[in-house]
Amino acid sequence: MTSSPSWLDTAEYPFPPRFFELEEGRMHYIDEGRGRPLVFVHGTPTWSFEWRHLVKALSSQYRCLAPDHLGFGLSDKPAGIDYRPEAHARRFAAWMRSLDLDDITFVLHDFGGPIGLAYGFEHIQNVRSVIVLNSWLWNSREEKSLAGGARLLANPLGRFLYERANLEMKVILPAAYGDKRKLTPAVYRHYLAPFDTPSSRAPMFALLCSLLDSSDWFGDLWKRRDALGSKPMLLVWGDSDPVFGPKTLHHWHDAFPGAECHSISGAGHWPHEEEPDKVTSLIAAFLART
Repeated sequence: MTSSPSWLDTAEYPFPPRFFELEEGRMHYIDEGRGRPLVFVHGTPTWSFEWRHLVKALSSQYRCLAPDHLGFGLSDKPAGIDYRPEAHARRFAAWMRSLDLDDITFVLHDFGGPIGLAYGFEHIQNVRSVIVLNSWLWNSREEKSLAGGARLLANPLGRFLYERANLEMKVILPAAYGDKRKLTPAVYRHYLAPFDTPSSRAPMFALLCSLLDSSDWFGDLWKRRDALGSKPMLLVWGDSDPVFGPKTLHHWHDAFPGAECHSISGAGHWPHEEEPDKVTSLIAAFLART
């Protein structure tokens, strides 16, 4: 355990820092509460800060764990390593094995869906239930909203815009909010601060490129979806997400017709940021029933 960075509001994010040592660097994570484990897995361009509302609310009854993928949040950001989702999934699996968890409920968002379920499919006997918020799992080339942006930006100009102009943090992240007022200056600075140099933004660009380069990996995970058929599933969706909108939610529900499904009107890509009380209530009720 080490001290937190000066820019971190420890009243807003009051979790002692913990680190898991990997060959490539240290992976930061939080581990709060006791009870059945809830494992929160973030996507891009965020980190475990996005889960703070849920962790604070649920850690009185459950053990809440949330890593920062290498290159994100409070984790190390080594240059020149593999930042594709396959590599994140490998590192996530190593961290999970070190914890020796069972009876797990996954809470997955964005790239956290495939990264978390890559481990889940290999250890399905340890999975109790799955909660998905604005994510996907299938071949990304088949998702026009994903592949279209990647084809436009996965090139030297896109790298310049991502790493030098900070395109994802300055343009894409704010645009993904349904209500832009919910991205307050205090919240926004916690997402900007970990990516304060061009080199620190390389992991975000790598995930963008993976929407083309790793499409078969995503597709192979989708082929294994039947393993989740007997697991309780909750789908909580911001219906104003410009990328993973209602069509994506319907795709999930068509594949898992037994899943409990809730759409949050007016919320964007991060419903748990824009409507934390509603999302917490839905998750708490689901956990109590399952």
